[in-house]
Amino acid sequence: MICYPAEIRKYDYDPNFAIRGLHYDVHRALLMKIDAFHYIQLGTVYRGMSVVPDEEVIAMYDGSHVPLEQMSDFYGKSSQGNAMKQFMDIFSLPEMTLLSCVNEYFLKNNIDYEPVHLYKDVKDSIRDVHIKGIMYSAIEADIEKYICYAEQTRAVLAKLADHGKKMFLITNSPSSFVDRGMKYIVGKDWRELFDVVIVQADKPNFFNDKRRPFRKVNERGVLLWDKIHQLQKGQIYKQGNLYEFLKLTGWRGSKVLYFGDHIYSDLADLTLKHGWRTGAIIPELRTEIKIMNTEQYIQTMTWLQTLTGLLEHMQVHRDPDSQLILHEWKKERKEMRETTRNFFNSQFGSLFRTDQNPTYFLRRLSRFADIYMASLSCLLNYDHDYTFYPRRTPLQHELPTWSDQLCTGNNLVPPMLVR
Repeated sequence: MICYPAEIRKYDYDPNFAIRGLHYDVHRALLMKIDAFHYIQLGTVYRGMSVVPDEEVIAMYDGSHVPLEQMSDFYGKSSQGNAMKQFMDIFSLPEMTLLSCVNEYFLKNNIDYEPVHLYKDVKDSIRDVHIKGIMYSAIEADIEKYICYAEQTRAVLAKLADHGKKMFLITNSPSSFVDRGMKYIVGKDWRELFDVVIVQADKPNFFNDKRRPFRKVNERGVLLWDKIHQLQKGQIYKQGNLYEFLKLTGWRGSKVLYFGDHIYSDLADLTLKHGWRTGAIIPELRTEIKIMNTEQYIQTMTWLQTLTGLLEHMQVHRDPDSQLILHEWKKERKEMRETTRNFFNSQFGSLFRTDQNPTYFLRRLSRFADIYMASLSCLLNYDHDYTFYPRRTPLQHELPTWSDQLCTGNNLVPPMLVR
């Protein structure tokens, strides 16, 4: 049995401390934000609940770049030689905060500890909350506190069902919890909306392990011994695997659109191995778009872009007065970038962007999701047969630059920065 100091309980949980997509250096006990090109965003590295000075970060990592071999594996986990773990799902938010709080307590009280042991203990405790059913019991005991009736989600599902769309639910949660939750979210008749319901699927193993057969679950939650020859509407099935699912349903390829909220466990294998279309549910999107539409944010970003263009265009002037102005502009630009970050999470900024680059989170999201949205209810804005055509994204050399607009007579092609 592992005993941690009881005083750790006195820490108040701050649900706004961390954001998803952060990386955790298991050996150094550091939580940080990394961009799409493996660069650490300086000012977002935390030891415990305190930010680590940029100079210290640069000294530890010989710069701000994290080599590929130190990054997490395909599913974002830290394994073997990988020093980094990436936190991707909603459940990661309390896990990151718990890690940071315990680290903070040990540091403040000068307690010598092994960071790897702490990481594994916290990971095991979070796992036990799921495996032992503690989380499910707590939610069911006070369901109104954690779950609300989703009228718009119900409307989306009903709309799709009314137009003959085949729908299925694949979840890692147990049948009793799924039934109780879906009755509360969608309605007592929720099973009539789905053609297939699979519980305790053990994703992502469900998408890769061909050995586990489906088992039927009766109304009392008892597993039956019957061999499954077809997946029937109105029934609940447990475990199984995707290969058997494809065989029994015939639902294959790009005609299938699968929604999930975990980029790795839900979407990665489906898009890479099976060719399904995928949609990611990113609840944070609603808040971030709301911030981006504020007048203060728009004005700040407009001036930041203008200032960057001025720096780029005027840096050729080497006289003392020009250099002094450039120095002031660089200082102002740095301050504005910090201000822009604080529009979002005060510690780590936006879920989707570092100072100028996409985050590593967005890089993986863009790779594994065809579309993403804040909620399934966003589909209510579109007809059932609406097609989301891929946009032609301008390449770097196809975009007009600020300098080109000032120097229309210049025929030289400027270098195109990708990061």
